[in-house]
Order: sequence, then C-alpha cells, then structure tokens
Amino acid sequence: MSSPGSRPVSPAAASQLNLRGAVDLSSLRRPATPPPAAPAPAGPGASAGSGQGDGTQDAGAAKRPLRVDANEANFQDLVELSARIPVLFLLWARYSPESTTLLQNLEQVVESYDGRIVLAAADVEAFPQLADAFRIEAIPTAVAVLGGRPLPLFQGPAAEQEIRALLDELLKVAAENGVTGSVRSESSVPEEAPVPPLHQAAFDAIEAGDYAAAAQAYRQALAEQPADREAKAGLAQVELMGRLESITAPQAEELRRQAAQEPDNLDAQLAIADLDVSGGHIDDGFNRIITFIGRNFGPERETARVRLLELFDVVGVADERVAKARQGLARVLF
Repeated sequence: MSSPGSRPVSPAAASQLNLRGAVDLSSLRRPATPPPAAPAPAGPGASAGSGQGDGTQDAGAAKRPLRVDANEANFQDLVELSARIPVLFLLWARYSPESTTLLQNLEQVVESYDGRIVLAAADVEAFPQLADAFRIEAIPTAVAVLGGRPLPLFQGPAAEQEIRALLDELLKVAAENGVTGSVRSESSVPEEAPVPPLHQAAFDAIEAGDYAAAAQAYRQALAEQPADREAKAGLAQVELMGRLESITAPQAEELRRQAAQEPDNLDAQLAIADLDVSGGHIDDGFNRIITFIGRNFGPERETARVRLLELFDVVGVADERVAKARQGLARVLF
C-alpha cells in the first residue's frame, strides 16, 4: 500500500498545521476489551524536559514508553491521551520495507523530544479499522493527533530533518491548543500487551534483517498454536520480504519484461505479484495470479493458488481487496 509518488509535507507547509476541519476521533467507540494496566506513576524527579533531553530523569521516569503499539485495546486511550500529549501515529505494515525503516527512524527522533511526543505504531494489517479511521491512502503514513483530532503529516519516506521540522511545528500547534504534557510526568500512558516470546523473537530477527530466522520463529509459533492468526500473517509477510530481499531494481525491470512476454511463466508471474503487493498495487498483484490460475492447470495452478492465499495473509484477511480477490479466485476455480 505504499505510494512511490508520495512525499512528506515540506517544512513550509508544516507551518500551516492547524486543527480546523480535522476529523474528531474521540467519538470512536471504546473497544470492549479493557486496556492493559497503566505503568506505575513516575517518581518525583520526573519532568517535562527539553527537546534533546538532559538525561537527568529518575529511573522510574526513564522507563516511560515513548513508543506504544496501537491496538484495539489501547486506541481510545491514545486518542484521549492526545488531549495532554501529542500522539504521533505511524500507520505501517511489516511487508513494506519503507515502513520498517521509517518506524525505526521515528523511534530515535521521538526519543530526542524527551517525552513531549508519544509515538503510536499502528500495524494496519493487525488493525485495519485504524487505517479506515484515518482514511489513509498509502503505507507508511504519519498522522499526529491533538485533542482527539488528526493532523496529517506525511506519506512515504521522510528525511530526519524534515521529520524534525514537522514535529517542531507540531509542538508549537500543541502549545497553542494547551497540549503541553510529557510522558515523563504521565501515569496513564497505555502500554501494549506483552508480546509472546516467539513473536518477539520474530520481531527481533526482522529488525536484524534475518527473515529466515523470523520465519522459523513464526513456524514454531504455529506448530504450538495452529490457530495463531498473527503468526500465520507474520510468516507470510517475512517470507515475502525474504523473496524480495535479493531482487535489485534492474532485475525487477527484467522480470516485468519477462512476465509480459511469457504470461504462463509461473516464476515470473509470482515474482511480479510479490513486487506489486509490496509496492501497494494490491489489486494488480492479486489479479495477476488469478489470471494465471484461470489459464493453467496441474501443479503450477496449485502453486499459484497457495501463493495467492499467502498474499491474502500479507494484506490482511479483513481487507476488502482480499474479499474481492477471493470472489475472483472462486470464479476461475469453479
């Protein structure tokens, strides 16, 4: 779902940030699942600090989370938190290399603001409703929330200097609207639920760029819990990332030429479907495989069908494009 043509908001445009006309998220219904318990209050030495931080916070304050994984349990709490501290939502997906890189960069940048901004990482595959709430069109997308109202910041990759310019302007707008709190002095910042050990092992491997190890961790998780939908989706995602890892831009162009000239070449069609899905051209990727299945029979047809199901898991089974593709698959199969 990433958009190659998307660009970050320029520093000049950042000065136009305001709350006029922003959609109010505070009216979204609180999920039935209660949020995890909040961390213990900060010690008496906690303070708002400065943009770069002076390292003088006490141990309790230093443990305040500056990144939270947004999910169904804590989303409403994060929206409510935005009345006191700006919350920067990054809507991302593990299948998008741009997303994972930007998330790592944002973690470092937000840390330097010493608790005056909270980073909420929202995996749109695990929580597609959030993508709908923000009406996003590309992955990754960064949206700030102040007082329950979203302020779009940028889509796609952004340089650190551009990010800092936007966040500096965000803090000015926040101050003008009385949003001047700090995580270092908050006792109610929602935290994500504990990550299962094998899932954490997979996350760590992904961050290290070891997709084979991540896939192995997810396979082990599925062996222990066959109904683990997150592990199933994670496995499909890291396998896709692993397949794309060694494809250079010239190779991708050659594969596209080959796929156009050889519509019945299974390997070429699957490779381009991978590239399409990873680049956000979801319907194109799905339709390519469905067309191949409709034209071919035997083992190759089954291989293509299995790959299509895996890509459904990558995009998310609740995505409307998956539902549409399932109908297309049924038509060519039956």
